[in-house]
Amino acid sequence: MSIMRTKSIEQSIRDTEDPEFQLKKDLGPLDLTVFGIGVIIGTGLFVLTGEAAAGYAGPAIALSYVVAGVACALAALC
Repeated sequence: MSIMRTKSIEQSIRDTEDPEFQLKKDLGPLDLTVFGIGVIIGTGLFVLTGEAAAGYAGPAIALSYVVAGVACALAALC
């Protein structure tokens, strides 16, 4: 068995056509509504951050993004 083995595209498609390996499509109205609200809130957070940085922050905004990135990285490792 080789470490650099590959699988053809045709074989990958054949493997995913088995019913046991298929994902079922099951998004209801509530799921889509919550997803939409999450997208809107997420976008609003980034826009609000940019407006606040432009109006109130100085050059230290780059430092704040680095600190936030480190905090996010640590949270991801948890």
